Parts: sequence; structure tokens; C-alpha cells
Amino acid sequence: MTQLSVCTALPPRPNESFAVGLLRRMLEIPSLSYEERPLAELLVRSMRELGFDARVDEAGNAVGEIVRGGTRAVDGPTVMLLGHMDTVSGEVPVQARDGLLYGRGAVDAKGPLAAMICAAAAADRFRGRIVVVGAVEEETVLSRGAAHIGRTHRQPDALVIGEPSGWDTAVLGYKGKLDLVYEVEVPATHGSNPDPKASELAAACWAQLLDLLGPDAGHGSFDRPGPTLESITGDLTSARVEMSVRVPPGFDHDGLVSRLSERLPQGRLDLVNAVRAVRVGRTDPVVRALSAAIRRQGVRPGAKVKTATSDMNTLAEGWRIPMATYGPGDSKLDHSDQEHIVLSDYLSAIKVLTDALHELSDTLRPAASDPTEAHHRGQR
Repeated sequence: MTQLSVCTALPPRPNESFAVGLLRRMLEIPSLSYEERPLAELLVRSMRELGFDARVDEAGNAVGEIVRGGTRAVDGPTVMLLGHMDTVSGEVPVQARDGLLYGRGAVDAKGPLAAMICAAAAADRFRGRIVVVGAVEEETVLSRGAAHIGRTHRQPDALVIGEPSGWDTAVLGYKGKLDLVYEVEVPATHGSNPDPKASELAAACWAQLLDLLGPDAGHGSFDRPGPTLESITGDLTSARVEMSVRVPPGFDHDGLVSRLSERLPQGRLDLVNAVRAVRVGRTDPVVRALSAAIRRQGVRPGAKVKTATSDMNTLAEGWRIPMATYGPGDSKLDHSDQEHIVLSDYLSAIKVLTDALHELSDTLRPAASDPTEAHHRGQR
């Protein structure tokens, strides 16, 4: 892997004009999943302009690193800020109107990622290393960008995931997710034959899943599983069902798959992907730093959990470190035709993240005590 050099000079602080301009440029570059390269190159150029060592890694992620504190930096923590570059499909014309900036990804999640870049550059009292990642393919099943970071980067001392939480709120956790596919084929027969048809077996599979999850299952609660029938296709001889289940912490993934398989007389059930739920407490150091920074902006900080998934789930699989999710934007606008961000909220989020980075620099003890290890933190 190409090794990043260490930058110890203080970078320029991005002003409001730069921050808004960066986000607008990001929105003007389409970046559907698997097509993030042009945006990654923009982010690398922008981060270098702000004093980062930056590159596009082997997975296509935009990775920037900034180190402050001179010789003291090796004694400071490493904090990673990771947001995703990719968006879902659908065109939302980029325009600024009445203090709002419209565009696909303004909320999910270019706004949070741009805020992270600007905050990392502005955190001039931070002593240690800040790594900013614009990840690829978060909107896909496998989250390949975050998975690559988890495999190749040394574990940081703290992690902030960039997703829309609202500028005055931190997200403590996300449900996990199971992606299931059931496929079945039966011999051709007349429709009046009493033998089960493939289409009927497919419908029965969905009904069995609902029965196993119970009457209280749904997407309205963090503590209950929530099933979704993603698609069902087929005819009398062959059929395919794609299903997902959002699952709470501690859910028995393997048990559900095993019990459902036992109820299916024919066909094949495959677990395509499984991501476990993640949840941290209000006393988590990252949550406390974000909450304190929000409070210093003159408002009462909020905290919530979400019933979807994010790259926080992916990285929590291997990293047992302080973490939370934070970013400007109203998640109700995710993927919508009216996706937009309130610019004053975006600028407030930059201040919150900057302040939180300063606090984490003061309160976190780095995991590596050896200077050589600390020097290479985040580069493997």
C-alpha cells in the first residue's frame, strides 16, 4: 500500500465561502455507486489544498490525513471521520434558494462528508492525527469502501461516521440487516394440479418469514425486527424472492435462517449478506464530545437510534472503539426528489465537529504507545 507522508504544518482554515463552495462542487459531480471516481479526485484535490496528505486508495476511497502538534503529534490520538461519496439514482438540480442548497446527496451524505473535511482542516488545536475518508459503495449491500478501510487501516482511537443526524443530534446506533434470497423451481404442470407451483412457494416463503418474526415485527421500533419484501418474481415453474430484515442488537441471525429453511419444503434459501446491529451509550467518548460541542452552540443536544444501517455497522464489526454518527441534514429527505440541506445547519455542524475534535484530542488516550506505531497509525 502506498504510504502517506506526515504533514505537520498548519493548513489554512476554510471559511464559510469555501465550505459552501466545496459542498456545491461535490453536488455538481454525479456519484452513483460504482461511479465515485470523479468525486474522489475532487476531494483529494480539495483536501490537498487544505493541507492534507490525500490520495485515492485501492478501493476508490478518497483518503486524507492531517497531523498536528509537531513532535507531540505521535502522543496524540488518531480520529477517523468517514462519510460516503456515493448516492442513489435520481437527478435533483443543484441550486441555492432561500438559504437551502439542493442536490442529490446534499443530505445523504455529501453534506456530512463536506462538513468533516472542513472541520478537520479547521481543528487547529487538535494534537494527533485526523483521517478523513470519503467511502465508496455505502448505498450497496456490501459497503465495500468501509469494509476496505476496516481491513487495511490500523484501528483509530475514535470514529465518527458522517450521516444526516441533524446538526444538534448524535446517532447512537443502527439496526443490523439480513439480506435473504429464496429461489425455487418445480416441474411444469397444469394450473389446476394440486402440487404447489413455484409462485405459490415463493409467496409462502414470505408468509413463513412473517410468521417467524411474529406480529410485533415492523420498522417502527429499534428493538424489533423489521421485514421488507424487496422483490418477488416468477411463474408456475420458477420463482425468486428477495427479502431483507432489519434486526436489533443481539438478534440470532443464524437461528432465523435455520428455522426459515426448515419451513421451506423445496427450493434454496441463501443468506446473501448479514450486518449486525450497533449501539453505543450516551457516555461513549465520541457522543460526549459531540454533545458538549452542540451544547456550546447554545442548544440542548439530542441523541437517537436509527432503524436503517450505515458504515457504522460495517466498521463496528471489527473495531471496538468509541464511535458515533453525526452530520447535518434531515434524514427524511434521504433519496427524495426534494433533497436539500439548510446551509446554516451545515455551517453549524462544521463548528460542532471542529469543537468535538479539539475535545477528543484532549481526552482520548492513544492506543499505541510506541512512537513508530503511532507514526504509522491509519496507514496500514
